[in-house]
Amino acid sequence: MDHSKNMTIREIRAAVLRKQDGPLKIETLLMEGPQDSEALIRIVASGVCHTDISMVHHWETADGPLVLGHEGAGIVELTGKKVKAVRPGDHVVLSYQSCGTCRQCKSGRPTKCRRFYDLNFGFHRPDGSNALEQSGVGGHFLGQSSFSSHILATERNMVKVSKKLPLSILAPLGCGMQTGAGTVMNMLHVRKGESIAIFGTGAVGLAAVMAARVVGAYPIIGMDIAPSRLKLALELGATHVINGRKTDVAAGIKKIVADGVNYVLETTGNSQMLHLAPEVIKKRGTAAFFTGEGVPDFVPKGIKAVQVVEGDSVPQILFRN
Repeated sequence: MDHSKNMTIREIRAAVLRKQDGPLKIETLLMEGPQDSEALIRIVASGVCHTDISMVHHWETADGPLVLGHEGAGIVELTGKKVKAVRPGDHVVLSYQSCGTCRQCKSGRPTKCRRFYDLNFGFHRPDGSNALEQSGVGGHFLGQSSFSSHILATERNMVKVSKKLPLSILAPLGCGMQTGAGTVMNMLHVRKGESIAIFGTGAVGLAAVMAARVVGAYPIIGMDIAPSRLKLALELGATHVINGRKTDVAAGIKKIVADGVNYVLETTGNSQMLHLAPEVIKKRGTAAFFTGEGVPDFVPKGIKAVQVVEGDSVPQILFRN
């Protein structure tokens, strides 16, 4: 346990969710901390992830009021005495929480942490306490709750970055960017010359496009229904794009790669795209699914299907590379 005595109580401002579908309202809350193992961080920027939006849509009364947000970036203002990786004034990017003590964490696989869902979706610290308890609000969402003026983080879920880099651009690294890029590089280990189709060229999909270009994949096929996203996909490394509103996606992919692609990344969660993914993969290819429902049960034999969690990324490694 890391219960520190006489912790400071401070006022913060945060966007609080109190009913299904919102809206989130800015409120003044009381925050307790930091504990010895925590750093107090002033949030400069936060991305908005689909997971945040999903939490708003699926909120129930039993969940109680919550502070969401998990793509935070900010400046360290205060550190507990056990924190050595950062000091006040450092710029940091925040990511998901992990325990650091289980077998998976010790082997460098924190996305497989035995407490992953508890620590990231339980709205509490690793020791079970909640820094926003005095306000009756759940915090620590994915170790952050970054829709706040200030948050508390541990060395497990913050990464020091250069002060020369803009925090407003770095914030999405914490989830969307590392999920897309990490899936290509860490999870699938896509190699030079292998083909890849990316369903959905939003933030996650575009991160995958860029990573695919870095590793030398070919062709890199981006699929979306928004022309502006497809245009950006081409600028960031896609070799081909398909507008799903104008072209039959399966036919379009097979026109580019007759026997199907090595990999499909399905980031949209759209039912039609979920079913289409296995159809355009060659034998012994792999489909990566990014939605939280798990691997679909309709994937045929001969095709590998994987469920993506944060791109199997270690933030402290990925962000610095």
